[in-house]
Amino acid sequence: QIAGMTTAQLGQFSTAQLAGIATAAVKGITTAQLAALTTAQIPGFSTAQIKALATAQIAAMETADIAALTTAQLQAFDTAQISSLGTAQLVALTTAQTVALTTAQMTGLRTAQIAAFSTAQVAAMETQDIVALSSTQVAAFSSTQIAAMSSAQLNAMFL
Repeated sequence: QIAGMTTAQLGQFSTAQLAGIATAAVKGITTAQLAALTTAQIPGFSTAQIKALATAQIAAMETADIAALTTAQLQAFDTAQISSLGTAQLVALTTAQTVALTTAQMTGLRTAQIAAFSTAQVAAMETQDIVALSSTQVAAFSSTQIAAMSSAQLNAMFL
């Protein structure tokens, strides 16, 4: 039934009302409805609801909505969901969100996503996450990104 609601109707939901949507029903939210949600509404989703989102739903989220995710919500993404983020969405992550990415999420990133990270995001990456990257992923770092890395991060690439 939620798919039958207009974007305007869903846009009136409070964070508490969004949190009250059954996890199974979250899958029924259309990409247009999800894109129409505000940054104030996005934190209302539970981590279970976030886990239930399809990759197409995540790809439809506005960059500001991605930046509005809590670190717990972001950590709820599985590797397919993380991989579905567009480069603009990935760049919208704060450094705190970048640090919050799990090692499994980092290893699930596409090379285009690695190349899209800002120097601030790269500088904030956890050393253990860099160690876990594949050689293909490491090769995707630009010289500018590498210049932003700490000695510990650089050493981690050679482990």
